Amino acid sequence: MTIEYLKRGKPEADRAADDAKTAEVVSATLHAIEMRGDAAVRELANRFDNYDRESYRLSPDEIDALIAKVGPQDMEDIRFAQEQVKKFAQAQRDSMTDIEVETLPGVVLGHKNIPVQSVGCYVPGGKFPMVASAHMSVATAAVAGVPRIVACTPPFNGEPNPAVIAAMHLGGAHEIYVLGGIQAVGAMAIGTQSIAPVHLLVGPGNAFVAEAKRQLFGRVGIDLFAGPTETMVIADETVDAEMCATDLLGQAEHGYNSPAVLLTNSRKLAEGTLAEIERILAILPTADTARVSWADYGEVILCDTYEEMLQVADDIASEHVQVMTDRDDWFLENMTCYGALFLGPRTNVANGDKVIGTNHTLPTKKAGRYTGGLWVGKFLKTHSYQKITTDAAAAEIGAYGSRLCLLEGFVGHAEQCNLRVRRYGGENVDYGAPAAVRG
Repeated sequence: MTIEYLKRGKPEADRAADDAKTAEVVSATLHAIEMRGDAAVRELANRFDNYDRESYRLSPDEIDALIAKVGPQDMEDIRFAQEQVKKFAQAQRDSMTDIEVETLPGVVLGHKNIPVQSVGCYVPGGKFPMVASAHMSVATAAVAGVPRIVACTPPFNGEPNPAVIAAMHLGGAHEIYVLGGIQAVGAMAIGTQSIAPVHLLVGPGNAFVAEAKRQLFGRVGIDLFAGPTETMVIADETVDAEMCATDLLGQAEHGYNSPAVLLTNSRKLAEGTLAEIERILAILPTADTARVSWADYGEVILCDTYEEMLQVADDIASEHVQVMTDRDDWFLENMTCYGALFLGPRTNVANGDKVIGTNHTLPTKKAGRYTGGLWVGKFLKTHSYQKITTDAAAAEIGAYGSRLCLLEGFVGHAEQCNLRVRRYGGENVDYGAPAAVRG
């Protein structure tokens, strides 16, 4: 295999050191919230967002007043985007059926899909008001039937962002709080004097939010490890450098630590993209952010073959993978580790981020090796059940169960089975129980 890096990002050791510093800050902050509740949350909101109010929860009147500030076109666009997200989420929900099957005469097994009873949806918004994140978390939870949906978003320029609040409300949020960062996810998961804890945390965020969710996992469920956005462009000479550079920088503007990788088998395209990135950075309004991200986390990887590109792509397991080649469907068939695929030059990651209908909360930091992104199924728990409806089935299963429990040395377990054999099987069932536990 011949793989050449025409540009590398920050070394892994440096990235790991950054992660360790983040983890330390998060741990101390979550401890403060656990010990001091609302008082700690208020101090953190003042320190990090310079924002204070009597209650961080918005009242119905405040929500109505904020929604009234959203222009007609913006409201139409928000409704359109939510409709697309809900359509796809509903189709996913419809694919998840409850089942019940009789595996033996008199033995009935089944499962039910039950909504999580409360969810905390984090919607980023301190730097960019992430209107779309409300659709992805709140609206999808509503389609799943979650009975209590809590939504948090930080203030934007010192006040709640009207469009974000509108999207949360229209999506189905029952409680809306103007809180950001660690204090938001910590308050929702741990609970405070004024915020009842939730069962599940979902939504993207910066490195601190992602680490807070990681540390809170177990106390509550989380959707996935969704840290700073990542993008990969897999391209050959069927597309040009301008398109590749645009798609890379379009995601690099998210933050100062957003990995963006070009994976190609064309040296001409690789070198052209590097030059085109510099041209675009000279005119991009968000270049202050995108330039730092590209310098520290941007990579250009040159391979010889499509098979090599596939192997490298699966190893990196990027959150967003834009595929623009002469064999896009081949990558769809063969790729196994990623967040979401965007196939062909007519689509792009921004479509998925904002409007097309698939969910934009996706796995980062190689988590695509073991999980997909947020979807309606994340808000549902599949619970099994069993029942035995005949005496004969109770005796037959009990006899097998007794012998298998004794095989492992669990005499008490075996007696649970033996009791049913004695009650329902009559006198002549041989279930192998030792004399000491026979009735």
